[in-house]
Amino acid sequence: MLGISVYLGDESFTHLKPYIERLSKNGFAAIFTSLHIPEDNPRLYKERLQQLGNWAQQFDMELVADIAPQSLAHLGFDWHNAEGLLDWGVTGLRIDYGVDDQIIAALSHKMKIALNASTLTKEGLAALVESGMQKETVEMWHNFYPRPETGLDAMEFVKTNLWLKSEGLTVMAFIPGDKTLRGPLYKGLPTLEEHRGMAPFEAYLYLKENGAVDKVLIGDITLSEKSLQQFEMFGQGIISLRAKNFVQLDEMPAQTNRWDAARDCIRSMESRQYGLIGTHLLKSENTIFRSKGSITVDNEQYGRYRGELQITKRDLPADDKVNVIGKVIEEDLALLAFIKGGVKFQIKWI
Repeated sequence: MLGISVYLGDESFTHLKPYIERLSKNGFAAIFTSLHIPEDNPRLYKERLQQLGNWAQQFDMELVADIAPQSLAHLGFDWHNAEGLLDWGVTGLRIDYGVDDQIIAALSHKMKIALNASTLTKEGLAALVESGMQKETVEMWHNFYPRPETGLDAMEFVKTNLWLKSEGLTVMAFIPGDKTLRGPLYKGLPTLEEHRGMAPFEAYLYLKENGAVDKVLIGDITLSEKSLQQFEMFGQGIISLRAKNFVQLDEMPAQTNRWDAARDCIRSMESRQYGLIGTHLLKSENTIFRSKGSITVDNEQYGRYRGELQITKRDLPADDKVNVIGKVIEEDLALLAFIKGGVKFQIKWI
């Protein structure tokens, strides 16, 4: 599952409805918000939380709020009637340290609960289960880390997640945004330190492929248009690659990497079968060194392979039987590793 973060005190809030609606139509099904309410402005948070809950219901998205006892009191609730927030469109509460096990257990029978994935111990989980916690409604959420150099180590992160999943628990992690970043540091809000400054779509694919997580949320406020388009394409099952063309070419349809995926290159299943590049590129030309991300077409000298379109996954030498027709841009090179056998991709000339 994919999701976003919305911050009730940020000036962007009043303009976010179209953004949330667009994402909801493209596979984003969760919203996270924080209810650590400043004492001087609890009324604003109450109004905005109700508005956000209305949007979440309208767009069929879950809404999980980070909460503390004082914040609950500002909203007119306490731990014993917190499920009243369900009427506002809030579907779950993220609870950190300091809350009694019996309270967490009781809440788990009333609504979704998210606990800190990084700090829960085996002994702590056993105590919660002993107190009557219902695992089916409990998720484990990692934090995001605003300060550079404080994000989690990937190896320990995966180790923790594998244990949590073995206990039957759902795991969530954050990735950074790349348009409107959240202050005060504006350095991205990732869970993993190696994702700081990384393109959101690349970070998402990494977690999906290697992170042992079930849900991924954008920690920052908004995504850039290029990232939105990548996520929208992925919602259709396609990895979009931006590239520079070296010859005049029309936009090409989505293609599929062969199921028997090669080590050195991505091979289009459709290119030879349907002649996607026509005949005008079959003469030997621009047979240069093929750096990683080179988009190539086998020319007429390659016999039955002529017309096959490839993208190199590593540097390869020049070959007079292979024309280089374009190059994936530097920012998207890392995406090549995620185009496994049978995965669809589309080259977008820019």
